[in-house]
Amino acid sequence: MTETAAPTASDDIITEPSHHPYCRPKDAATLILIDRSSAAPRVLVGRRHDNVVFMPGQFVFPGGRVDKTDHRVPVAAPISAELQANLLKGSPKTTATRARALAVAAIREACEETGLCLGRAAPGSTKPALDGPWAPFASAGLLPDPSGLFLIARAITPPGRIKRFDTRFFSADASAIAHRIDGVVHAEAELVELAWVEIGSQPLAAMHPMTKKVLAELKNRLSAGPLRHDAPVPFFHFYGGRMQMDLLPGG
Repeated sequence: MTETAAPTASDDIITEPSHHPYCRPKDAATLILIDRSSAAPRVLVGRRHDNVVFMPGQFVFPGGRVDKTDHRVPVAAPISAELQANLLKGSPKTTATRARALAVAAIREACEETGLCLGRAAPGSTKPALDGPWAPFASAGLLPDPSGLFLIARAITPPGRIKRFDTRFFSADASAIAHRIDGVVHAEAELVELAWVEIGSQPLAAMHPMTKKVLAELKNRLSAGPLRHDAPVPFFHFYGGRMQMDLLPGG
């Protein structure tokens, strides 16, 4: 059964400009990396450059739009059947091919923005024939590996915003990081620093309200033990004149 609730105005993104013409949301993916090696789980955040237009100086998770290469890049292992099933839920509907591309996009964006690559060694001694944004994987002899990803939430930007995204928030364990690229994060890059911080700590207090909702869901799921695919997935979307949250059944 799907349960529905509406966030309060102070919690949602109603304060953002909402006078722009309607545009169709673009598929996007965000990756939250989790380090559970200490007593309190920590997540990886990056601080954005002060001169960027959107959220300057704030801590964010790596993420962005699905790229055309995300559909066809070879992977070390497929996404799990349970993850695919979760990605197919909600509306607008998602195809199996698009579900795979969403998971792969989260890995690509994390590598591009943080230099951390989630992958596994490609079979054989020949480097995989990857180029463009996937070149760092090829140089390390890796293929991207989305098999360990979990879907934490889905959120669609309300109408009237200058940009709209249908974002899937994924999580993965830090142990899945197979390669690190030096020099990606620096004073003139989009992300000027990286930090592993406990959920609920001060660096996360100024994050986007929707992101904080997703983090609250992640915190609840981590408190119950290892992440599972059968947990309900919050789906935030605009309906009936306000933001709604549906709980999509997991599994």
